[in-house]
Amino acid sequence: MEVFETDKAVAYLKSRNLIKEYKKAKSYILGGHFQQVQLKKRHPYSRGIWYFRITRKYRAYAKKEQNRLVVFEISDHQ
Repeated sequence: MEVFETDKAVAYLKSRNLIKEYKKAKSYILGGHFQQVQLKKRHPYSRGIWYFRITRKYRAYAKKEQNRLVVFEISDHQ
């Protein structure tokens, strides 16, 4: 599975110094280790939004298109 980011998500990661943690989470997804980042589908399931853990505090939200995730938002999970 491939992972892509929008410009908005990249700007958020840079402003909060989360680039290193995000790259680590992304490498787990690319390696197929979905449990490491707790990749899950968000309710309501019909919207097709997925999320995964970057750190304990931050989550990345993405849309699944074919065999790739497009990260469109990073959120403070707290």
